[in-house]
Amino acid sequence: MGGILIVEDDESLSRLIEKKLREKGFRVDNVGSGEEAKKFIAERNYEVVLLDIRLSDMNGLDLLREMSPKTNAKFIVITGYGDINTAVEAMRAGASDFIQKPFSFDILEVSIERAIKEKRLEEENRTLKSFLFDKDSEITFETRSPAFKKVLELVESAAMSDINVLLRGETGTGKEVIARSIHKLSDRRDKPFIVVDCSSIPEHLFESELFGHERGAYTGATQRKLGLVELADGGTLFLDEIGEIPLTMQSKLLRFVETRSFRRVGGLREIKVNVRIISATNRDLNAMVRKGEFRSDLLYRINTMEIEIPPLRERKEDIPLLVELFLKRFRKKIKPETVKLLMNYSWPGNIRELRNMIERASLLSKGEYIDEHLCLPNHTENEICFETLFSKLPSLKDLELIYIGYLYKKLGSVDKVAQTLGCSRRTVFRKLKELRERNGNLENAPLTHNALNIN
Repeated sequence: MGGILIVEDDESLSRLIEKKLREKGFRVDNVGSGEEAKKFIAERNYEVVLLDIRLSDMNGLDLLREMSPKTNAKFIVITGYGDINTAVEAMRAGASDFIQKPFSFDILEVSIERAIKEKRLEEENRTLKSFLFDKDSEITFETRSPAFKKVLELVESAAMSDINVLLRGETGTGKEVIARSIHKLSDRRDKPFIVVDCSSIPEHLFESELFGHERGAYTGATQRKLGLVELADGGTLFLDEIGEIPLTMQSKLLRFVETRSFRRVGGLREIKVNVRIISATNRDLNAMVRKGEFRSDLLYRINTMEIEIPPLRERKEDIPLLVELFLKRFRKKIKPETVKLLMNYSWPGNIRELRNMIERASLLSKGEYIDEHLCLPNHTENEICFETLFSKLPSLKDLELIYIGYLYKKLGSVDKVAQTLGCSRRTVFRKLKELRERNGNLENAPLTHNALNIN
């Protein structure tokens, strides 16, 4: 659990909050003045600061304005005298949430958990962004493939209108990149592009996440929340993995798709938005309709134009272009005969699998060419890959860093890596940071072949 600092001059309330947070496993510090808070924030690392607006020695908002730029901690403002204007002022000053007294501990706990999750996502993005390619580099729009040329023609046509588009394709083919391309080519390019990951939203939260809620709509709804639909107003709403939406929620989505209007949970007012809808799936929605798993009327509404993105095995002529694109990140080269071997593989993971293989070989390779470090797909025996990996006699530390970097690429989450290794998130972050720091380039530059200095 992360560290929490309570800044509250009401000692009895402060001790009560501290007791309950400690019972939940949090590390908690407690101060009663703004000056003490400044010292603690400067000297210690916190994930969340619970800040009362009225302190004995200063205004809490002044403390927030001063300290928020100096720390990555999330501030939750607590007050017994708040109003809408105060809440807006607190948010502008850098607060992540605003809670009015009296409040239940459940409400506070939800706010803390949300703040911690937001902070960790930001931290993960800062620490690990050098390990990730930009989304637009997962696919190149230079192509020798007739099939993909047709896709690009459809993308250009779709961008010229506001019709609903359904992107179909296997995992790893670049559906989100295509969706972003449609958005960037359209008149909405300067407006928001909002992604809704339909596979990751729990059914009981789906309506609130999509349409938002009013204050008091349910327990824990302490303030109005704008949904993803409202945030996309004027721009593009990308419904990724739309085939994963529970059948019970499809009717609510259908009404929005038809009318571009909705009500927040707990609200009475009909709200209209101007959004362009692009959906994507790796499933056969027509087969789902026949099985009663997907509404036929919703399918008709979302696929005014359907674009099928071919898998990499059907556009193998583009593999050399993609390999060259990915190698540019590491200033590496590959031999023509090796590229031919790559073109003879079926690539079930599509472009994402190719990208990960090139990146891994680039990290392992100390020389100019990556060929000897490629665990080529047509090799069926793991011993070949091990021989390649161990040929340079890497140290135990090298192997540890290689493995942690590999796990993050494979699992895509620090939490999953930590769970697999049986260690803490902090340890994983530290190891990945160490791997990043072994890069000899300037700060914030991408990893190069020197990132793993294996002799």
